[in-house]
Amino acid sequence: MQSRRRHAYFALMGICVGLFVLAWSVVRLWSVPAAIAMCAVAMVIPPCAAIVANRRGPDDRWWDEKR
Repeated sequence: MQSRRRHAYFALMGICVGLFVLAWSVVRLWSVPAAIAMCAVAMVIPPCAAIVANRRGPDDRWWDEKR
């Protein structure tokens, strides 16, 4: 189950980096507001990716963890 969360995290972060690179290397040539909007969307993705990566699954045992 952990590998699925890891794959989702890396997919989200790859989309984030891809949006930044695409926005400022290609899209800004046609529309700066669109590039800024793409960056605004990309700024929201890392916190969501962290939430997805740290979410507990239904089969995770959290009540008997050693401290």
